[in-house]
Formats: sequence, structure tokens, C-alpha cells
Amino acid sequence: MILLDVITIFPEFFRGPFDYGVIRRGREKGLLETRVHDLRSFTADRHRTVDDRPFGGGEGMVLKPEPLFAAVESIRGSEQQTEGVEIVVLSASGKRFTQSEALRLSKARQVILICGRYEGIDERIVEHLATAELSVGDFVLSGGEIGAVVIVDAVARYVPGVVGKEESVLKDSFSDPTALEPSVEHPHYTRPAEFRGWSVPEVLISGDHQAVRKWREEAAREKTERNRPDLLK
Repeated sequence: MILLDVITIFPEFFRGPFDYGVIRRGREKGLLETRVHDLRSFTADRHRTVDDRPFGGGEGMVLKPEPLFAAVESIRGSEQQTEGVEIVVLSASGKRFTQSEALRLSKARQVILICGRYEGIDERIVEHLATAELSVGDFVLSGGEIGAVVIVDAVARYVPGVVGKEESVLKDSFSDPTALEPSVEHPHYTRPAEFRGWSVPEVLISGDHQAVRKWREEAAREKTERNRPDLLK
């Protein structure tokens, strides 16, 4: 079982996303547990302050180190319980989150996700507390909550037993261990075989499994060249 903790100033945000799909299925099977923690609960002042102005000037506010350290240390437990615990900061300046990173995190016994907000978080959290700083893409979001949902969903798919057909996970885009190079997944078609004059490729309804396999490999590469040529560099 893997424990997935999220630290945020908007805990209500997660009431919907964690109640559907593979995340819910994993929880119901007892294969994973999700817990959402309000950062303001770990403050020590009556105003429940979580942010302050940045040193050196500049626009925006920065999340303070005290409540975040207190939150992680409370959730994680003692220093002796750090083995198998991943502490991830969600940040636009982090390393890009990939399928291989999802697989790596799925092997942890606990993943603690820190949702950044405002202008960012105190860098001492990244330097002395986090085990990874991740970004879900080359764009800026209002906070780390959406990214946290993305990571939890991607990690949950790799937890054995969560997805009904586990072999299908290994064939997802970026995941196929038999592929010579990373690629997006091949196109998919379903019934009807003809729709508004557009027909399904004949090979897919030929019954020739070897030809289908070859077509899928070629189609995956063509789609990768079209949509993600950076993967082929």
C-alpha cells in the first residue's frame, strides 16, 4: 500500500478529483490512501499566516518555511521513518514530471506533495526538506493543486492491482519497455468501421495480428514525429 499526502492551502479542491477513476478504485481496494492536509493547521500564530514578502523585494508573496517543515515532519513522523518517503515540491521551476518519474514514485511507501502558491515557496524547503522538485509542464499555474492531482493519478496507475489489466499500463505512451525509443501510443479505433465516410485502417480488421503489431509500431512513430519530435532526438 502507498500513502499519498497532499499539503495545500485549499484542501477543498481535492474533494472531487480524488473520488473518481483509478484513485478511487485504489482507495476502495485498500491499495493506496490519499490524505489532504490544510497548511494553515500547522501555523503557530492566531492569523494562521503561511506567507510573507520576499527578501530582496519584488512582487508577490512567498510560502514560509515554518508551517511547511512542521506539516511534513508531522505527516512523515520521526527522522527514523524517512526511508521510502518521497517529499515532492510542485513548482514551475522544477524538473519535468515524466512517466518514468511516476513509476519511481509508485515504489515509495509514502509520497508527500507540497503545493506551491503565490510567487513560490522558501527555497530552504527545496534545499533541505524535499527529495524532488517537479513541474507538470512548461507553463505556469496558479498553484500546485492541479499538478498534485496529475501526479497522484499517474502514480496510482502503477500501483499493482489498481488498474484492471496491468499489462495495459506498460503499453501506455512513454511506458513500453520493449520499445527501442520513447514514443506516444499508437492511434486507436473502434466500431463502427466506417463513420461519415472515414474508414478504419483495413489492417486493424484483417485478423492478421503480426500485421496489426507492425502497423501500430509504425503509426506510433509517425504520431510521435508529428506531435512529440523531441522524443526522437
